Amino acid sequence: MSAAKKITKKALNDIARDLGIKNASKAKKEDLIHAIQTAEGNDACFGRIPNCAVTPCLFRADCIGD
Repeated sequence: MSAAKKITKKALNDIARDLGIKNASKAKKEDLIHAIQTAEGNDACFGRIPNCAVTPCLFRADCIGD
């Protein structure tokens, strides 16, 4: 099984734009991911849950290093 790829800041900015998140390009990656998670109606859990078992998750590779 191959490792998941980490998401790029450009990809995050594109997602944020589509979700109507303002000032995305100025946000830190972690803060931007939290804003995206919230905008999608999810918990802003990125980097906050040890031993996370949530799959699939777009941010998993960045979050827990899968």
